[in-house]
Amino acid sequence: MDSDDDIARANRAKRGSPYLNTDQAAAYLKISGRLLRRLRRYGKGPVFRLHSRFVQYHIDDLDAWSEEQAVGEKRHG
Repeated sequence: MDSDDDIARANRAKRGSPYLNTDQAAAYLKISGRLLRRLRRYGKGPVFRLHSRFVQYHIDDLDAWSEEQAVGEKRHG
């Protein structure tokens, strides 16, 4: 699957549903699906949910995880 297609699908999903599959979530975070799967396997990635047997990521959880990855001091003002 093409990365641009994943990004477009992620953007459409964001407008319609807050849940993204693994490839969409990876595109949203600008990382590979393979890396996201590895992070999930080792408990280091964003919070995910199992909807039936399908892994789903909520956009708010992706944003929160991304914020936690910030390096250095945050600057205010």
